[in-house]
Amino acid sequence: MRYKNEDQIKKALGIDSWRHLSKDKMVRFVAMMPDMSTEVALKIVEQFPTFKDFAKNAVDMMQKAHESTLTANERSQEHVHRAFQEIREILRRELDKGDLTWEQRKYLIEQIQETGRQQSQKDSENKKFLDGALGKALAGAGVLAALGVAFVGGRVMAESKDSAEDSLEA
Repeated sequence: MRYKNEDQIKKALGIDSWRHLSKDKMVRFVAMMPDMSTEVALKIVEQFPTFKDFAKNAVDMMQKAHESTLTANERSQEHVHRAFQEIREILRRELDKGDLTWEQRKYLIEQIQETGRQQSQKDSENKKFLDGALGKALAGAGVLAALGVAFVGGRVMAESKDSAEDSLEA
């Protein structure tokens, strides 16, 4: 979804004013930033008196969420790989039995090969997931950095304009 104005964003966050932007909702807000126009995002950011603190907190929260996701993913991957290893060990033990027919041996070997293919597929899926997760984290940090530069740049330009006007009046 592309957010066109502040009201849409506030509604999506479930708040009626930016004063009610909690830390949890701040993370959601940052995640929504790529779907906002730069103008809308800057209007919102201008309402925060301490944007630097906001950005730092948002980046810290994004990092913690990203690390938590990676940790959970790592545990899940370990579980999957351990399960495949256990299945292959059971199949190997069955294969070691001396009274198997050629068809039974062939079937067990095919099952061992299939678990290898499935494990490889899971590994590829996991790499795509990690790539996507990293991309989202970098995109969020990039948006915050760009907004920070634009916000600070806008303030510097406004202050320079005020200074120029003051010197013309003097």
